[in-house]
Amino acid sequence: MKPHYEVADVLQLRHDQITELTANTWQARTLYALAACRTPLLGGHIDRCNDPDCRALHLSYNSCRNRHCPKCQGHKREEWIRARESELLNTTYFHVVFTLPQELHAMAMHQPALLYKLLFKTAWSVLQSFAANPKFLGAKAGTIAILHTWGQNLMLHPHLHCIVPGGGITPNHKWKAAHKKDKYLFPVKAMSQVFRARMLAAIRRYSILKSSTAKALIQKKWVVYCKQPFYGPEQVIEYMGRYTHKVALSNHRIKAITDNTIVFTAKNYRKGGQKQLITLSHQEFIRRFALHILPKAFVRIRHYGILASAVKKKMRHQVEQQIGKAPIIVHQPLKHRCCPTCGKGQLITIISFDCRGPPPIELLPYLTPN
Repeated sequence: MKPHYEVADVLQLRHDQITELTANTWQARTLYALAACRTPLLGGHIDRCNDPDCRALHLSYNSCRNRHCPKCQGHKREEWIRARESELLNTTYFHVVFTLPQELHAMAMHQPALLYKLLFKTAWSVLQSFAANPKFLGAKAGTIAILHTWGQNLMLHPHLHCIVPGGGITPNHKWKAAHKKDKYLFPVKAMSQVFRARMLAAIRRYSILKSSTAKALIQKKWVVYCKQPFYGPEQVIEYMGRYTHKVALSNHRIKAITDNTIVFTAKNYRKGGQKQLITLSHQEFIRRFALHILPKAFVRIRHYGILASAVKKKMRHQVEQQIGKAPIIVHQPLKHRCCPTCGKGQLITIISFDCRGPPPIELLPYLTPN
């Protein structure tokens, strides 16, 4: 169901203030793209249904295709998920979350590319070390790591979600599964201590950490959170669907937009995930939303170890020979450009136009906007 309000509504209302509310031109360019998404500013196309009993015409405006846009992620998410389904191993999967403490939020605002790169690298090194330890697994593991930078209230909360297969490849190329009785893959407290030490060491190499901040970070407990394992491919895929192409705020969470404020829902995890309403001024909302615009070309979903792109096909073949293939998940085919009038035919583009002018005038009386 189409949401009543959109992030783009606020951006359009404050279009002339976007530049002054963002930290750099890349953030501003991204927000301008989101404001223009599926409007005449980006041009569009006229489609005709190929069903002979329908033949309806539809006017559509082009999407911005930006990865931060709430309106442009649905189809990308489904395509990515289905590509990953064929790569699933016939084993349980664990969910591990690495969270950066609040003292590093300033660095996240001023040097996000560096900090997030170190977060990916350090988190994988911790998983890799624990997996290689014979006390825990004694094998080469793998993970799919997904970066999120926000909390429910849109403030900074950088953390890395890691989906880890419950096993790995030993030096003699044998699959070794984690103990089925294990509730978590590796001990959380030990992982937290190693994560803290390695992350601080990585940051110190760049000499960008104040001594007072470093002292506070050393004394503070860092959080590595482990959830219950996934027991089947359906659980893994359901998780991926919720987290992979998520943006800081979905349009469906927005409950009201006035001339000066925006109201959206947020879960309060201190109260057991109870939902509450948050009201922000347009300016504060734009400032917070911009915090989660990633640096240009920064990759937020990464594959490591036996799931790395260069080796995952070969590794999957080795594993499947030993433990079999994961159950096949049957889906309905993805609907590409289905006619919204009849629900049967496919839309065929007959005319495209850019933002420099409207569609041909002779077709306008017959168009049915979607």
